[in-house]
Amino acid sequence: MPDQPLFESLEGLRGTGKSTIAPMLAEARQAVLVPTVPPYFQPLRHEVDRRRNAEARMCFYLSALFTAADEIRRYLTAGVPVVVESYFARCLANHRALGAGLGITLPSDLPRPVTYHLVCSDDERQRRLASRDKPVSHWDVLVETATDRVTDAYALFPMHRVDTTDLTPGEVLRAIIATDTQGAHSRADTEPLGAHPHLLPSVPRHAEGAGRP
Repeated sequence: MPDQPLFESLEGLRGTGKSTIAPMLAEARQAVLVPTVPPYFQPLRHEVDRRRNAEARMCFYLSALFTAADEIRRYLTAGVPVVVESYFARCLANHRALGAGLGITLPSDLPRPVTYHLVCSDDERQRRLASRDKPVSHWDVLVETATDRVTDAYALFPMHRVDTTDLTPGEVLRAIIATDTQGAHSRADTEPLGAHPHLLPSVPRHAEGAGRP
């Protein structure tokens, strides 16, 4: 419906601009920026990330996302627009690429975002990552060895591609807003998240076994 508040998500590999653009988009939309790992999950998040169990990590992040989805639904019901820096797409795409062997069916009544897939050239992405002052986890390193598989898994989701390579953050924001004014909301919302009963089918453990310590 045209009077429904916008719900927008930014997806993409590390270094494509999600954490920079998300608060800018929220401000531009006068939206709430909802963390998809709620604050009270954070202490356990660090413990889970220290482990080497992809299935346990995936279940943890799914739990956080379902909890965040309840908060997102409340805002949208109250007429408040919402922006998130990644949603279910990132969790499913990353863990599939890392060899998680769980088959997942997402409920069809989950809040459905307009999703923008931020991409950039690998040289530029690596340059951005090198300039960061953020800790790099075991999982971050593994994902960097599986970026093609992550991108392939992202293709299961309806998303609007935004190339950030040669754009300033302000230009990226304008490109996203322009995409929406051209009808992104209706196009991106054509299928519920649970439309595919096995969006993340079970994959053999050997798919990534050689890359795990």
